Amino acid sequence: MTKSMLNKSVLITGATSGIGLVTAREIARRGAHVTIVSRSADRCAWVVDAIKQEVGNPNIEFIAADLSIRDGVHRTAYDFKKRHPRLDVLINNVGGIFMSRQVSKDGLELTFALNHISYFLLTHLLLDVLKASAPARVINVSSNAHRGVKIRFDDLQLEKNYSGFAAYSQSKLCNILFTYELARRMEGSGVMVNALHPGFVASEFGKDNGFLMRLIMRLLSPIAKSTNDGASTSIYLASSREVEGVSGKYFVDSRETASDPTSYDKQAAEKLWNLSLEMIL
Repeated sequence: MTKSMLNKSVLITGATSGIGLVTAREIARRGAHVTIVSRSADRCAWVVDAIKQEVGNPNIEFIAADLSIRDGVHRTAYDFKKRHPRLDVLINNVGGIFMSRQVSKDGLELTFALNHISYFLLTHLLLDVLKASAPARVINVSSNAHRGVKIRFDDLQLEKNYSGFAAYSQSKLCNILFTYELARRMEGSGVMVNALHPGFVASEFGKDNGFLMRLIMRLLSPIAKSTNDGASTSIYLASSREVEGVSGKYFVDSRETASDPTSYDKQAAEKLWNLSLEMIL
């Protein structure tokens, strides 16, 4: 076990499978105290035990919560702050794609609720401890699926014309708009905020969308990255000294990259910010 993140406190959402699990394992291998968040307490407990045994770090724990609903996000932040006085790295990794339109218990379109509102609300609830722990890092897992997309402010919940891929792509653009706006607002605070594209990864992503989606993922798997490769940029942004002081950027393959021109629209970012605030209050 290397010690490059010894005594660092890290919170990772969606960390019981795919790139989230690999990210949690490799950050734990570097000596950090890692808290993972996912819906299933049983699955969380299994992952925590597996990581402890594999990397020899006993400081791994979990919070079981449904991050698609506000109560679950609030409980996550409350439980974390009750246990820990500091937070060095927050990795907003949880996400999903839903080919048929679904609504969360709070009445929000489920992709938007899980992929964007969970990032927005959890980060807001933890900003006090992040600032107190500065220099601290917020890492938002987005996707190149944001490219060529615009936010449908006239139909943000996609009630009129729903498409699973459109909902997913919009949510990933929301991640980047949120990243850039938060970075602007955190200037001078010591909290660095960046987003990333993990690449197309061979994982369980989208597995709950029926046979056709599973078949598509299986057919595309030969060209997909491994979960180890997919997690590499998240691990880099969480642990590397090369990105100390870097904020408001988008990374692909551990390199700073320009995101789509639409993602630099400050008016759209501020509008999304204010609408998101209304939804979490």
